[in-house]
Amino acid sequence: MKSSVKFNNVNTLFSKSLKNKISDYFNENNKRKTGDHKIAVKAAVLFSSLISLYLLLVFVPLHWAISIPLCILFGINLALIGFNVMHDAGHDTFSSSKRLNNVLSYSLNLLGGNIYFWKLKHNIAHHTYTNIEGEDFDIEVKFMRFHHDQEPKGYHRYQRYYFILLYGISYLAWVFYQDFEKYFKGRLSQSAENFRFPLSEKVIFWLSKLINLILLVIIPVWSLGWAPAFLGLLIAGLACGFCLATVFQLAHVVSETEFTPADSDKIENEWMIHQLSTTANFATGNKLLTWLLGGLNYQVEHHLFPRISHVHYPELNKIVKDLCREFSVKYIEFSSLREAFKSHLRVIQSMSA
Repeated sequence: MKSSVKFNNVNTLFSKSLKNKISDYFNENNKRKTGDHKIAVKAAVLFSSLISLYLLLVFVPLHWAISIPLCILFGINLALIGFNVMHDAGHDTFSSSKRLNNVLSYSLNLLGGNIYFWKLKHNIAHHTYTNIEGEDFDIEVKFMRFHHDQEPKGYHRYQRYYFILLYGISYLAWVFYQDFEKYFKGRLSQSAENFRFPLSEKVIFWLSKLINLILLVIIPVWSLGWAPAFLGLLIAGLACGFCLATVFQLAHVVSETEFTPADSDKIENEWMIHQLSTTANFATGNKLLTWLLGGLNYQVEHHLFPRISHVHYPELNKIVKDLCREFSVKYIEFSSLREAFKSHLRVIQSMSA
């Protein structure tokens, strides 16, 4: 995936200073940049709870008043594994073992997605060209308009009303439609170049999709019947999708972040300052939310240092903020989840046609 977009590499004093400070932090404290035992325990808890919820919902007769909340919890649990396990493993930061990172990154395939597509779309396109139209495919959401360079459509005037449903169905659309669209078209989006898809990954794609179909559809239908199985999948899928979409949008699509037009081949800022202008933190003082989201409320630190595990973000946050003040660089952070969500709503409303 080649791009003509270039960042300013003439005066990179801020980036050099920040990299040196982060390097000093790890050297002085004798810490590894990957995860520690706490992240392994969390992964065990999340996988255990997912299996327990699945077995309860599929094989134990439950009243609908109990099944519905459990389906919601199951969907949230799927999202939490994505945030806490797959995401770090996909960035090779869960463990110092590359083999373990690779194995755990395929947990996305088990949950219905495809890690090969995700790495192309997220690790390369999104992390390199954050909020640049035509380069960052994560900001291309069908039926939604997030910035002025996206062409307004008639239906966008209603996006303030339907965005919640759209975010909810995003997981099911991703698993049962969008991955297949990428597979057969051979590209990540309409504007993207074709990518190479190795034969081994093609085999993994079909095998994991089959396993996912068996686990999420065939076994539940066999055990529960068509209606309960599909209703349960819908409820869990909506819960998962809304969690995944919301966390991403609050990090990049808020009124304080910037977007770059598609025709901008030369970016004025150095790469790290571009990341600071296009990414936002939220609720970093909420330890429970940080635990649940795998540190993705520290999105600024994640984008500046994607090869460092989320367990280190609270400490890195202090270093980055101090240097931003020293260099008078904008740092975007919301005090709460609510404030970030309100800012995201302002973008949705302002971009209504």
